[in-house]
Amino acid sequence: MKYLILYSIIQFYGKMSMHLIGVHECKIDVKSRLMLPKAFKKQLSASLAEPFIIKRSVFHNCLELFPMDEWHKVVLDINKLNRFVKKNNDFIRMFTAGVKVVELDVTGRLLIPKDLQSYAHISKELVLSSSANMIEIWDKVAYESIINNKNIDFAQLAEEVMGLKTTEDE
Repeated sequence: MKYLILYSIIQFYGKMSMHLIGVHECKIDVKSRLMLPKAFKKQLSASLAEPFIIKRSVFHNCLELFPMDEWHKVVLDINKLNRFVKKNNDFIRMFTAGVKVVELDVTGRLLIPKDLQSYAHISKELVLSSSANMIEIWDKVAYESIINNKNIDFAQLAEEVMGLKTTEDE
């Protein structure tokens, strides 16, 4: 019995974080469903039978789609916050606002809840963009606007964000 418990703990905490790769354009149907691209299905094959978490992004008007095991890791960090500190409690409330559980239907489609669809200004054409352990869901026009923003010097941003990183930071 103790080996089974130890094995379960290793399985839960010992999993490496997922690193999704890819950017895919797709369309949402009239019933607010999107077909998950085959490339993402392949990368998520171990997680497809479980529900996903979909939520509003913190920094942009897009959505974030987390496999359940990756969401659990996020929640572990959030649960470390002291809820008797008002700022922490306000953050938790705002971070989890609009969080929904979604599942793939038998044909591999995800339903995007109307309130989240409205938040992200999602119309018909979407971009699904990998972002390490989750997928960002963008309205195509909004995504192109962010990626092609002439006010952001990407080389300078890369230097500021990654320039000080050393192998010792890992």
